[in-house]
Amino acid sequence: MESKLKLYGFNNLTKALSFNIYDVCYAKTYKEQQDYIAYIDEQYNAERLTGILLQVVEMIGANVLSISSQDYDPQGASVTLLISEGPMATVRGGTTLAHLDKSHVTVHTYPEYHPENSIATFRVDIDVATCGEITPLNTLDLLIGSFDSDIITMDYRVRGFTRDVNGKKLFMDHEIASIQDYINPKILEGYEAVDINLEGSNIFHTKMLIRELDLQNYLFQSDATILSPQAQAAILESLRREMVEIYSGRNIY
Repeated sequence: MESKLKLYGFNNLTKALSFNIYDVCYAKTYKEQQDYIAYIDEQYNAERLTGILLQVVEMIGANVLSISSQDYDPQGASVTLLISEGPMATVRGGTTLAHLDKSHVTVHTYPEYHPENSIATFRVDIDVATCGEITPLNTLDLLIGSFDSDIITMDYRVRGFTRDVNGKKLFMDHEIASIQDYINPKILEGYEAVDINLEGSNIFHTKMLIRELDLQNYLFQSDATILSPQAQAAILESLRREMVEIYSGRNIY
């Protein structure tokens, strides 16, 4: 396809990216689990999440119309940005005008822990919905790098149609075979990745599982060097089992 399509009227294709990451941690005691939840809640509070989403909006070349953010008790946070791809103008009375291409970016966090196996997880859900020429796929490297991403699931969908100047319907305005094509190869090297794509329906799904586990990175308030080899192996097995089940989307063990 040409990089710039000649259209009749407005490009009203809707593009939606759902990005989910899971950070897994080993917290042995109830207190460590509570401390981990508190730590995550502080590290990824609404203010920091807003900063990440503002970077996303800047990368896709959109304009922020409004911001809504909230931290929750006992844990979690949400941020929603209403955005516009087109230029904005302020007229008399302070009214803001924008093209009819309103879209949004949202993020929600879900810290939680397993009641028995000393595993705590932190899930982040980010949705980027755009309307028009902009695609959110170029933000994937930023999103992956903004969090400790052990498991990642991504869904990308293009809906609706637009028309060229001859009236022909266009159901896609950019080339895509896999979401992985939009991720830095250096990042992909660290993950096992699999696609489930329905190209005829413009639905693309990719999920990723981190390959190598450095135990110290997964211990909260603990030192791996004081653990016996047997204890280290048992913890790594517990972490890997948790990750595999999340990655597979079903209970296996």
